Amino acid sequence: MYPVAVLVERDLQPLDADQLVALHEGLEEQVVYHLVRPVQSSSALIAASLGGIGPGVTVPTLYPETVESVQHDLHAEAHDAIETSLSLLAERGQQAHATLTEDDPVDALAALVAAVGAAEAIVLTEPHVVREFLHLDWTSQAKRRLDVPTLHLLEHVPFSGQA
Repeated sequence: MYPVAVLVERDLQPLDADQLVALHEGLEEQVVYHLVRPVQSSSALIAASLGGIGPGVTVPTLYPETVESVQHDLHAEAHDAIETSLSLLAERGQQAHATLTEDDPVDALAALVAAVGAAEAIVLTEPHVVREFLHLDWTSQAKRRLDVPTLHLLEHVPFSGQA
């Protein structure tokens, strides 16, 4: 068994699943992908949205039911996305498991690597040029924390466009 921990920012597309599988072609061991996907906190989302209103504007009262409803919607969206990702890997004959997390994504990846004894970690995100330049992106953080090889792939971008 060859466990691979994968931190995904969004749901996999067919190209992403194909490239994940291609990375491990030829391995004699059965590869098992363990995906972790962050779920945005409703509190953080609402606070960020209201922060853009500006000074002097009265902020409406937020009822707990509203926050819970938003959180439920965020979890439902993330659950659907991760199920799509698992289906794409299953269609390619791969074993895969997934979890959602509200924790810091790199903390969640580190915990996953330890829990499954991952042989490697893959961080699959959209480009974050400034964060990457400053080494504040998830991959840079993971490389500093993990004792396994860690690879960054760009979502929805073929290998030829990754450089």
